[in-house]
Amino acid sequence: MRKNIFITLFCLSIILSACKTNEEETVSKTETTYEPNWESLSKHNQSPEWLADAKLGIYFHWGVYSVPAYGSEWYPFQMYRNTNTSKHHIKTYGPLSEFGYHDFVPMFKGEAFDPEEWAELFKNTGARFAGPSAQHHDGFAMWDSKVNPWNSADKGPKQDITGKLEKSIKSRGMKFITTFHHARNLQRHNGDPKEWDTYNSHFAYGPDFPTSSTDSILSKLYGNIPEKEFNQYWFDQLKEVIDQYSPDIIWFDSWLKLIPQEHRKKFAAYYLNEAKKKKQEAVIVYKQQDIPSSVGVLDIEQGGKKDLSESVWLTDVTLSTGSWSYTDGQTYKPAELVVRNMIDVWSKNGIVLLNISPKANGVINQEQRSILAKIGEWMKKHEEAIYETRPFGVYGFGKAKSEDGHFGGQSATIEYTKDDGRFLKSKDGKYLYLFMLGKPEVGSIIDIGVLARHTFYPEQGVKKVTVLGSNVEAKWHFAKRNFILTVPDATMDDIATVFKFELN
Repeated sequence: MRKNIFITLFCLSIILSACKTNEEETVSKTETTYEPNWESLSKHNQSPEWLADAKLGIYFHWGVYSVPAYGSEWYPFQMYRNTNTSKHHIKTYGPLSEFGYHDFVPMFKGEAFDPEEWAELFKNTGARFAGPSAQHHDGFAMWDSKVNPWNSADKGPKQDITGKLEKSIKSRGMKFITTFHHARNLQRHNGDPKEWDTYNSHFAYGPDFPTSSTDSILSKLYGNIPEKEFNQYWFDQLKEVIDQYSPDIIWFDSWLKLIPQEHRKKFAAYYLNEAKKKKQEAVIVYKQQDIPSSVGVLDIEQGGKKDLSESVWLTDVTLSTGSWSYTDGQTYKPAELVVRNMIDVWSKNGIVLLNISPKANGVINQEQRSILAKIGEWMKKHEEAIYETRPFGVYGFGKAKSEDGHFGGQSATIEYTKDDGRFLKSKDGKYLYLFMLGKPEVGSIIDIGVLARHTFYPEQGVKKVTVLGSNVEAKWHFAKRNFILTVPDATMDDIATVFKFELN
């Protein structure tokens, strides 16, 4: 009897051990779902549904370059070259050999920075995701870094900017984005004097400048280190942010192509595997052709696509009319212009990433706040027609001419009017939303030929049309190959009026 019990227990232990081994193997395979090659990485869903639902995100250019508040966030690039910025710098702060970019770091204090208040501002504007420029081209990390000695926890503000924002933003139900621009931080002059000011290096070398320092700390800020070391440094900083803050989106600026594919693949595999372990649907955003479209989501700077896109895409646009970072005398786009161009992006399957410009001390000025408040009011009033919607069969109609943007696609500052309309539809297909990009006149006729030609051949396709927010019904009818909508006696919105089509 005892012998049988022993044999049974022995067999059971073998079975349990085998199960444990299989379980460990399963976990191990799960943790390495994505291998560092484009074929494996392409199995990832590069555009999850939450991103298509979100429509609007907010980020900001805020860093050491905000201190001089002159020219743009490219101040560190311009100051070491023969430019107006260089002349301004020498006149204001002294010779470059005596006052370098690193001397601005102690002046970047961020004493008014309030992550809770910022996150609330972003949410009230209507953003569904938000976060910082984690590192711009200048090599200064906006997080608590053990990898980069030039970071916001150890120097400047002496705060973990990214960490505090992550908590504030996520606690409000928003997704968290970190943007990276540091691929061009490496000095790529290769010791050749003719290449000391090469465009692909953010800092010009200059033997008389601190940019040529070989000091182990200073050289990291200025990117004056061997390329092999820099490429690992580039990856290690990304890994650190992934491990510490679990961003839902990692967004890359141009020049990512300067980083060898081996490192780009290694980053993507690490990020996606970590996200899967944390049950995140992570998104990688790129520009130009720096990452395959099967792996990431394309971003078009300061513009958008000219036609409806089958795939989801992004555009990053400024609230200011010029610099991405705060500069003295900065001016801003009116809310009407920003919202109407956002609607155009949404109608073409795009998502907007709106940039704001805090001052060096952490103040977001009242001019920007007033515009954001106006955008937020409009977003809240029309949220039914915005979030969780999808493009229609045709993006819209109108008279506004498509102007070319500087980075491909069309400009983000097209002047739309009451004669321009854009469409979105509910995910369940029960409603169609028509956005008129201006203020229609009561009693006027909106002739929507594209509806008759592309969709509603049978008249019974439309049940009724109302003004969103008022429930006032609008008269409509089909005439030959046109759909005729009469603007009812209701309050029209100054920014954009939305008509809600209830479909059969």
